[in-house]
Amino acid sequence: MMIKLRHILCPVDFSTYSDHAMCYAAALAGKFGAELTLLHVVAPVVAALPGEAALQDMVQVRSEEIEAACRERLEKTVGDLTAQGLQVQCRVLNGVPYLEIIRFARDSGTDLIVLGTHGRTGITQLLIGSVAERVVRKAPCPVLTVKNPEHDFVMP
Repeated sequence: MMIKLRHILCPVDFSTYSDHAMCYAAALAGKFGAELTLLHVVAPVVAALPGEAALQDMVQVRSEEIEAACRERLEKTVGDLTAQGLQVQCRVLNGVPYLEIIRFARDSGTDLIVLGTHGRTGITQLLIGSVAERVVRKAPCPVLTVKNPEHDFVMP
C-alpha cells in the first residue's frame, strides 16, 4: 500500500506542544511534497456583563482583535516555513476548537492531522478534556499526536 499525503493539517495553539507538532508536520510535508495548513481556532470569549447587547458587542470586538493577532503570528510562521521550500497556508477560525478542526479537515480534504498533546492527566484531564483526544476520535482522516519530549514516560 502506498501512502500519499497531499494535504496536512496542523492545528496550533501557540504552545510549545503545538510548536513541537509543527516540526513533525513540516518534516512530513517536505518529505511527501504535501501542502501544509496551520490552523488556529479562537474559542468563544465568555464574559458576564449586564444585558445581552453589551456581551455581543464586547465579544465581537475582542474576537476580532484576537483573530487579527493570531493571523499575524501564523503568517510569520508561514513565512519561515515557506523560506524552507514548503507550501504552507494559514487559517484562523472562530468556534469550539475540536469541532472546527474536524470540520476544516473534512471540508478541505485533509489527508493527515498532526497535533500536539499537552499531556494532561487525572483531574485536569477530566475537567478540561482534551482537544487532541476528541480530534482523534472524530477526525475524518488519520491523526498523528505528538507529545512533548518532557512528558516522556520513564520505565521504573
